[in-house]
Amino acid sequence: MRPVFEYLEYRDLLKEAYEERKLSMPLYSYRMMGERLGVDGSYLFRVLQKELHLPARCMPQAVEFLELTGRSAEYFQLIAAYQREKKAKARHEILDKALSLRDVVRSKVEEKELAFFRDWWVVAVRCLLEVVGGRANPKELASRLSPKVSEAEVAQALDLLLELGLVKKGPSGRLVLSQTHLTALGDEKSKAVRAFQRQILGMAQESIERFPKGTRDVSTLTVAIDQNAMSEIREMMRESRRQIQKRVEEVSNPDRVMQIAMAFFPLAPAVEAKS
Repeated sequence: MRPVFEYLEYRDLLKEAYEERKLSMPLYSYRMMGERLGVDGSYLFRVLQKELHLPARCMPQAVEFLELTGRSAEYFQLIAAYQREKKAKARHEILDKALSLRDVVRSKVEEKELAFFRDWWVVAVRCLLEVVGGRANPKELASRLSPKVSEAEVAQALDLLLELGLVKKGPSGRLVLSQTHLTALGDEKSKAVRAFQRQILGMAQESIERFPKGTRDVSTLTVAIDQNAMSEIREMMRESRRQIQKRVEEVSNPDRVMQIAMAFFPLAPAVEAKS
């Protein structure tokens, strides 16, 4: 197993611990591990599948099961709290505290890249700069964002964007977007991107109540398909994203920032054919 500090999702660590024991003890079961952690085996299975969270009352047993002590134990409990927490501000504070416990093994730029994917408003601020003509005024920018974000958080976002080279100062002193792009390569960044996607999908759900129908478009479609249709639909979605990006590039005077979230996922997964 990898060191605990290489994880941001505590359930990945628990799953790998289970798989490691299963390799050395073929008869090892979810029931046996569940007994150690204080939950039913079927419940533990859903935890390891990331459908549920391990109850907070089980954290001491989990720490003991993983043989964690000191800073490692504290880090594990923090990332578990981070995954359970739903409020963005509290999640931010918990994650910062957890990252502060890590050994300094990554460059500052890599840490900043993770921060870029961590909070939805960093991306929104970058787009919003186009709307306001590059005026880097945290008060003005914060007043335009929904849900509300503090001026301090917007100021930090501006500093981050400048440091990563995603915006730069123009001749007039205003900020302009650069063509620099961040790629989500590597395990840590991929996890950060997935956390970002969860934020966006949660906001998409909230938008149904927060905005009148004329200012947003939310629709769903449930279908029965085969593998060929699934592949073709995924390609349609990729082409749709490409067309949207192409249209966005043609906008010369933006007046708002919109978020597009596409999701295509199983409700009844295919059953593997038996040989």
